[in-house]
Amino acid sequence: MIYLLEDDPGIRSFVLYALKSSGYDAEGFELPSQMYKAMEKTLPELLLLDIMLPEEDGLTILKKLRAAPETETLPIIMLTAKSTEYDKVEGLDSGADDYIAKPFGAKELISRIKALLRRSSRAGAESLTMGGLVIFPSKHEVIADGEKVKLTLKEYEMLLLLVRHKGEVFSRDTLLQKIWGYDFQGESRTVDVHIRTLRSKLGNCGEMIRTIRGAGYKAEDIADD
Repeated sequence: MIYLLEDDPGIRSFVLYALKSSGYDAEGFELPSQMYKAMEKTLPELLLLDIMLPEEDGLTILKKLRAAPETETLPIIMLTAKSTEYDKVEGLDSGADDYIAKPFGAKELISRIKALLRRSSRAGAESLTMGGLVIFPSKHEVIADGEKVKLTLKEYEMLLLLVRHKGEVFSRDTLLQKIWGYDFQGESRTVDVHIRTLRSKLGNCGEMIRTIRGAGYKAEDIADD
């Protein structure tokens, strides 16, 4: 089930039609209060979230969902008329997994949804360890120095990629392609924002994510220094 929170009836009808025509179960909501009530009964697999809304704005809703244990890893795509780099970074930095600026086409929307659902469903059975950092891919769980760390989907995927390829340097463009799954219009700042918040959340373990000047980022045990 995919939820759509969008107050514009025309856009809501268009998106719901596109989703259902592509085989997805979908439900649309005009007000945040309506969506919250529905979530009390059933959590969606993915949420399409507008920013400009009555009752409360989308970024506030996003932060609330990321703070709640049951929705902290819920795949969320922001839908908004705002298209500046600042607004995109603000949404992504607040925990959104993707961002689509209006107007958008049905094919682009469905492609983004498929890519995000595909990435969010990947899980391995192994655990990965590097210094005080332990990742359990099958449970989407990260432990840093004995403490469970709450990460957004993009932060988690980036960390998993870097740790799985320990010592390998990934350029910003490569990370955009591998993590977001498409050309993100060359906005390398998006990667820098996610790396910064990831390091902060990992505490001392964040030091293992190294910046390679002029090249990109890599994961390396502090003991390897």
